[in-house]
Amino acid sequence: MSDQIIDSMDPQKKAPSLVDLCINLAIENVRYIGSVSGLDSNLLERILPHCNITQLTRIENCSKGTDLSPVTDKLWKRFYEMEYGVDNANRVIERMQQKKVQFKWKQLFEAKKKEREEAENKISKKLKQSYAESLAEKQSRQTRMTTKIPPSKRGFWGGSGSSHLTNYKSPLMKKAKVELLKSPEVINHKAVKRTFQSSSTSISRSVAAPTRPNNSSRINGASSSRSFNPISRR
Repeated sequence: MSDQIIDSMDPQKKAPSLVDLCINLAIENVRYIGSVSGLDSNLLERILPHCNITQLTRIENCSKGTDLSPVTDKLWKRFYEMEYGVDNANRVIERMQQKKVQFKWKQLFEAKKKEREEAENKISKKLKQSYAESLAEKQSRQTRMTTKIPPSKRGFWGGSGSSHLTNYKSPLMKKAKVELLKSPEVINHKAVKRTFQSSSTSISRSVAAPTRPNNSSRINGASSSRSFNPISRR
C-alpha cells in the first residue's frame, strides 16, 4: 500500500523550503515591513520588487545605515518610467552620459516629483490670481447699496428734476432717470398738470373780481323814480 502511494506521487514536485515559505509570507505582508537591515541581498531581490512607491520609501527610511540602492535603484527607475514616461527616462540617461555624471534613480525621481509639484503650484497660484482679479472686476461693475440720503429737492414730477440728476453718481441711475423723464407718461402728466394749473388760475381770477353796478344807471334810476312820483304832481 505504501509502495503504491509513493509510486503515485509526482517525483518532479518538491516541497517548498523554509526560506521560500518565509519569502512568500514576507511578500504577502510587505505593507507591514519596516527595517530590512541585516537581510541578505538575495532575499531583498525577491521581496522588494513587490513594493509600491510608498512601501519602498518607508523601508528605505526605516533601514538607516544600510545602503539598499544596489537592490532598489532599478526599482526606482521602473517607478520613474511609470510616472513620467520611458522617453523622459531615456532623455535623463542621455544627459547623464553627455555630462558624464551618475545619479541614483531615487534622487532623479524625487527631483522630478519636486519639479512637477512646483510647476503645479505655480499654475495654481496663477489661476487663483486670475480668478480673484476677474471677481474683483465683476464686483466693481455691480450696483452697490448705499445708506446716503440725497438732498431734498423736487421729485421726478417737479421742474427741477434734471438738476436732481447730478446727485446720482451711478451712470446707470442717471441714464434710467433721463429715460424716465423723457417717457410719454411723464410728458403727458406734466402737460395735464400745466393745463390744470392754468385753468385753476383763470377760475380763481374770475371769482375774485365780481362785476360792479354802473353809477350812471343808479342816477338815472333815481331821477326816473322821482319824476314818476304821483304825489308830487298833485
